[in-house]
Amino acid sequence: MTTRSTLTWLASIAMLGFVSTGTAAQQPPGAVSSKQVQQAAAGTAAAKPTTREHGQASRAFSAKWATYVQRVYGVPADVWSQRMAPSLAKADANNLRNAMQRDTFEGAMAEIGGVGAKLSDDKAIDMLAASNGGNPTPQVLGALTNDLVYTPIAPCRIIDTRSTGAGAIAATATRSFVAINSSTFTVQGGSASNCGTFGLSATAVAVNLTAVTPAGAGFATAYPFGTTRPLASSINYTAGAIVNNALIIQIPNPFASSDFSLFTFAQSHFVADIVGYFAPPVATALQCVETLNARTPDPGVVPNGNRNELAPNCPAGYTQTTTNCTTSSWLMPIVFSKDGTCSARNNDSSNEFLSASRTCCRVPGR
Repeated sequence: MTTRSTLTWLASIAMLGFVSTGTAAQQPPGAVSSKQVQQAAAGTAAAKPTTREHGQASRAFSAKWATYVQRVYGVPADVWSQRMAPSLAKADANNLRNAMQRDTFEGAMAEIGGVGAKLSDDKAIDMLAASNGGNPTPQVLGALTNDLVYTPIAPCRIIDTRSTGAGAIAATATRSFVAINSSTFTVQGGSASNCGTFGLSATAVAVNLTAVTPAGAGFATAYPFGTTRPLASSINYTAGAIVNNALIIQIPNPFASSDFSLFTFAQSHFVADIVGYFAPPVATALQCVETLNARTPDPGVVPNGNRNELAPNCPAGYTQTTTNCTTSSWLMPIVFSKDGTCSARNNDSSNEFLSASRTCCRVPGR
């Protein structure tokens, strides 16, 4: 008997959760596959959400946590919701589903970033209780700083104060900017494109920053928006010079109205090109193969007989994920299936056959 299971991706937005539904079907008597039964029981045939369902879930996620973000992190609810929208729209469906089931914002954000296993709700609560009397900073909680992956992108202009109405940044003044998740950077004097950053859950950006003809000697410092400006300089310049430096700038988490601030000692124009970003690894589909079947040789298993079959080993570099067992009759049930071994007893009145194979998978890579 073959069992099929389908999973309804989104059952009730009003409840801010997900409900699984299952259906079962029978096919005419024939081969019995433990692989199909195992997949059905595990719900591996999860349905991909429609665009509408994904959008509903994204809006529900924002509605659930926007007030919390404003109260705890000081980021206006509408600002955070607007800046998160592109990331939620591109979020992995499984990650978003898991995030909706979390009880803490910090744990939910870890799920969105694909590292939910590293921050349980209990751990997030413990961290909240231990940090600043219950007033965490963006650098303490929800900051996805482990196992970050750097992704280079084609250099793209995100800032050019020479092309803005605000003009040069005044002496001893600070101006704040957006680095990712903007459909256009023209308001900052940059590209009319999104620079390939739309929908990112990045935690830091790599930027080439250039000071253009400062009015005097001095320095400039780039630092995460909403944090205290450090004493260290990001770039040093002399009057009238054109000086640049490559920087790694952390981005606040959760998103705020801006990503980083730029302080300058002397009045100066600035140009910035984003060249890459750091973010948690993106979920990658496994590469899987199935071995050949090890089949009972002729004349098969006699009535009332027992039989074990050992599936061929996985190829080098692959790990077994499933043992697949198939018999030629409904009256020859599988009684054991583990580690590539299949066992069955023939209750039929004629000779029958048992087959065994393995599903073997690996994480793609070099």
